[in-house]
Amino acid sequence: MAAPPAPHPCQEYDLGKFEILARDGASRIGRLHTKHGPLNTPMLLPVINPNIRTIEPKEMWEKFGIGGIITNSYIIWKHDKLKNLILEKGVHEVLDFPGVIVTDSGTFQSYVYGDVEVGVSEIVQFQKDIGVDIGTMLDIFGRPDMSRSQLEYAVEETANRATESLKVAGNNLLLNGPIQGGLHEDLRALSGSLMSSIEGEHRNFAIHPIGGIVPLMENQRYKELFQILLSSKSEIPANRPIHFFGCGHPLLFPLSIALGVDIFDSAAYVLFARDDRLLSPTGTIKLQDINEWPISSNALFSTTPEEVKNMDKNERTSLLSRHNLEITQAELSRCRAAIRDGKIWQLAEQRSHCSPQLRTAFLWVLDQLNEAGEGPVGESILDIISSTNPVRKGGESLSHDIELRPHILHLQALLATRWKSPGSWWDGSTSDPKRLVIIEKKAPPWRISSLQSIISYLIEEPNTIPLIVTPLGIIPFSLEDLSPWCHLDGSNEMWNISYDEDEIFEFLVDLGLEEIPYIMVPPESDYDDDTPNNEQIMDWLDRCAIVDKLALLCSISPSNGCKFTEGMSSRRSNTNRMVNVYADGKHILSPRLSDGGISLTLEGAKILAKMFPEVPNFEKEAKDLEYSGIPKICIIDDAIPFVGIGRNVMHGYISGADEHIIPGQPCLVVDSLGNLVAHGTALTTSTEMRVLKKGIAVKIRGGALKIS
Repeated sequence: MAAPPAPHPCQEYDLGKFEILARDGASRIGRLHTKHGPLNTPMLLPVINPNIRTIEPKEMWEKFGIGGIITNSYIIWKHDKLKNLILEKGVHEVLDFPGVIVTDSGTFQSYVYGDVEVGVSEIVQFQKDIGVDIGTMLDIFGRPDMSRSQLEYAVEETANRATESLKVAGNNLLLNGPIQGGLHEDLRALSGSLMSSIEGEHRNFAIHPIGGIVPLMENQRYKELFQILLSSKSEIPANRPIHFFGCGHPLLFPLSIALGVDIFDSAAYVLFARDDRLLSPTGTIKLQDINEWPISSNALFSTTPEEVKNMDKNERTSLLSRHNLEITQAELSRCRAAIRDGKIWQLAEQRSHCSPQLRTAFLWVLDQLNEAGEGPVGESILDIISSTNPVRKGGESLSHDIELRPHILHLQALLATRWKSPGSWWDGSTSDPKRLVIIEKKAPPWRISSLQSIISYLIEEPNTIPLIVTPLGIIPFSLEDLSPWCHLDGSNEMWNISYDEDEIFEFLVDLGLEEIPYIMVPPESDYDDDTPNNEQIMDWLDRCAIVDKLALLCSISPSNGCKFTEGMSSRRSNTNRMVNVYADGKHILSPRLSDGGISLTLEGAKILAKMFPEVPNFEKEAKDLEYSGIPKICIIDDAIPFVGIGRNVMHGYISGADEHIIPGQPCLVVDSLGNLVAHGTALTTSTEMRVLKKGIAVKIRGGALKIS
């Protein structure tokens, strides 16, 4: 296999910029731009001891796909011979590594040995002198067992040293700004606020490592580990990657990434190997306890456990280190694939069952998702839910924890806050609903399995709201093809669920229907095209579906949704699903067959732009409205000619964005006067659009400017 090519340095104006390439809630695939190529996240920085190299850095680059490594500048600084060599030749040449090199500052040595001899400015200058890509300031290590006053000092003194460190780093050395604060949520949030708000003379911190967590991992105190992460993250801006300092076990990757970690570093791959232990995505395995390989890797493929046990100690350590590094890389790859597929939370859920301590931590996170209380943790939890695309294609694996997956929580919240009872009925009447018909014990697709029953009951009583029982609760029939409700993976028995009266009442309260009488009915299996008034009822059901989806996914009130769909007609597929939707003969949108969502057309975007003329501005305060209208992004004048002909909206060219933007859902792009420039799909949140300066913000579906 050919070695990867040497990395290209980034453009000078991109140095230190971070962009988001894909995301699933707080988890993201990103790219940090450096002078030795991009640091693609989520990723691991293997720790390299410059004096003891079990695996050479060049081999990590060529055979393991490692794009960045971390070594300790303090250890180099203390050893005169090594120090002088690296000062003369540079750290990249001496370590023989073409990618990104990150260095620690000696803070961890102060935790282990009690003190370090180097000064704050001196160690930053040294990292700069040896050609490091990303250095680390000398912060104060905050142990979990320290008193509050000691931890307050660690936070304050670290912040006090920040300005001096950034000044010495200058314009070329990217710098880590560690977050301290022990186990105190408020101190972690304070540290995050202080370190992210400090502005350097040349540049700000590029990355924020979460420090002081190694003692927690050593004792498997994972609940506190993730409490620290969520507290710190609440105040860290979206354009700064988060680094979990010292975390490197694959078991912790999925949940850490799901909660927002971008970078890991560890020497675990070699430390565990020296102790004859193998890493796996589900835990740690002692070599002495196995007779067959419980996990496969290229490193172990041609050997047996007995052969490895009989190897020389150095040879065995070398082999197991390569296995451990390979497994680590494989799990990170699995996490990145899960982000792209919208399944990172399912992966984290699976891994949580592999360790009692991790399961306890995962259940604590679920409690936070369920409650979303106040304070730094609550703020981070709400951000995770609101930034998660509630609709995604593909099956949703049923499990005990499914209801608390962030995207399902988001969808259920949108249903509870934005769905409203129909304002008119298929027969033209406009009175209040008189009854609810709840179809139970039937599997999707409900448009086939339940439609005949619904039409029959609507003929009997036009003022009827049809509902469906699902394993995730009771939903309106108008949303019958919206994922994940209709795409649950599990046994057929899950569709035979029966809720008791109290559970039904709770579901109806969420929908605002608790005062309306209901009946529970099994569906008829056959659909009769010759039923009287069938076409009229079908048209009404179609329009309800579009109006309700516009409300849930685009924050368009039902009254405005009805105006938008005035004179609606549709074209249907062979499976009786709407393919294109027209209003007064104009094609305004298309329901997506893959996930039940909606995709606007240019004609539809033009109508909505006139209906909602207000222009977003980052300086304006957000209005607390039940329905805020189709989300909009305002771009600067320089970008209009490009976006207007269909090019994507890039970060750095946005002057305003509505706060109710949902990544993955439709939005409009307008100029400063509110004129439509284009329409597309938002890829990031309003908060991210405010701070990110690199990458795609909106994937454009169609430009509104004519190409001459």
